[in-house]
Amino acid sequence: MSETLKYVLENMESMTSNEKALAAHCLLSSLEEKPNDNVDSAWLTLAEARSKTLDSGEVKAVSWEKIKSQIVK
Repeated sequence: MSETLKYVLENMESMTSNEKALAAHCLLSSLEEKPNDNVDSAWLTLAEARSKTLDSGEVKAVSWEKIKSQIVK
């Protein structure tokens, strides 16, 4: 384990939630070698398709409260 990682891990508890979130974001972003434009396009296509099924009435939306209650069971 590098000294840098060891230092971060030993000092995480003193970081605020916002600092931890920023550090996590930076770490995850650094793993990406290059942006993949196909991913954005695929998500847009999926979102549009799901929106159409909602608008047409083919599927019905489920409230977050109902989903949470099913998870807790």
